[in-house]
Amino acid sequence: MTSNPWDQAGEPNPLRALTPDQLRRRTSMKWRTHPADVLPLWVAEMDVPLARPVVRAVTEAMELGDTGYPVGTAYAEALAAFAAKRWGWDGLAVERTAIVPDVMLGVVEMLKLVTGPGDPVIVNPPVYPPFYQFVTHMDRRVVEAPLGPDLRIDLGVLEAVFRRAVAGGGRAAFLLCSPHNPTGTVHTAEELAAVAALAERYGVRVVADEIHAPVVTAPDARFVPYLGVPGAERGLSLMSASKGWNLAGLKAALAVAGPGAAADLARMPEEVGHGPSHIGVLAHTAALRDGTAWLDAVLAGLDENRRLLTGLLAERLPGVVHRAGEATYLAWLDCRALGLGDEPADVFLDRGRVALSSGVPFGSGGPGHVRLNLATSPEVLTEAVRRMAAALE
Repeated sequence: MTSNPWDQAGEPNPLRALTPDQLRRRTSMKWRTHPADVLPLWVAEMDVPLARPVVRAVTEAMELGDTGYPVGTAYAEALAAFAAKRWGWDGLAVERTAIVPDVMLGVVEMLKLVTGPGDPVIVNPPVYPPFYQFVTHMDRRVVEAPLGPDLRIDLGVLEAVFRRAVAGGGRAAFLLCSPHNPTGTVHTAEELAAVAALAERYGVRVVADEIHAPVVTAPDARFVPYLGVPGAERGLSLMSASKGWNLAGLKAALAVAGPGAAADLARMPEEVGHGPSHIGVLAHTAALRDGTAWLDAVLAGLDENRRLLTGLLAERLPGVVHRAGEATYLAWLDCRALGLGDEPADVFLDRGRVALSSGVPFGSGGPGHVRLNLATSPEVLTEAVRRMAAALE
């Protein structure tokens, strides 16, 4: 790249570091769900070695036998410093945070604080499938406010859904995905302020899943924390180093409350804080504090892959409609023009030996789509698109 906004500090591109043979030695979901001849570009794991500060922190803990229970505010302090430097946001108050096992379990606990059984939880489909699963399992109702044709929040639709959700005088929550999974949309400060204004007008509580916040890959895009916009004082956010540093197996996340939600967060049961991994907290803290050069190297590589995919699709699969996302390492591909029905992922797997995420579980707007994980080497990405094109021959 000739220029980018990231400070790589001499770090090589982690996406180019591992071979497929090395990756197939991994025992996690991405590389073990499908047979060895399948290229897995589905679940959100990155094909990278870990950042050296993370490896060092975990190794030192193991050598010390430091494998007890988590305590303290080091994770929150590291996130607050990262947020101030990275996003120019100094509103993350450590005293208004709590450690939770992971982002989705944190979402569940936050929704329990601000809604009751049977209450509606509004989502913006197509959206991360666990939003539907976790909300339904906790005895709340999922209500959809679909994204607009531009894959951005449709404020008119959202207001209408808010109005209906509280028409009977009950409580409602809006589960915001920011940045948005699977589209990679980065919500602007203006959009988020408009969401906050609507939420206050209708008494809807906002819970923001901001797990992909560190992964903004477009050089001209900027993540804006929901709690940093005017009117969001009663909001709740879930943040984590999990996606940015590939730490899904090291469980830890933070619940963050706006000034008007501090009392809500204080009501979270004490035992929830027993769920995170102490080693996970150490790893996430090290990532946020000392792993930014590694993160920047990943972001530069993801930006290259983002542009590579756009070119590969135009050349090999011109029938696929794709708007390059500004964030996450996920690509949302509209395959409806290919005539493959609601589940094109099945065709690409069976005929092309490429595993992608089916669009159907993402809710309205999902059928006929697939989600592709960009966080791999350019060579694997190129081979995957070649196979996908060959599957249509």
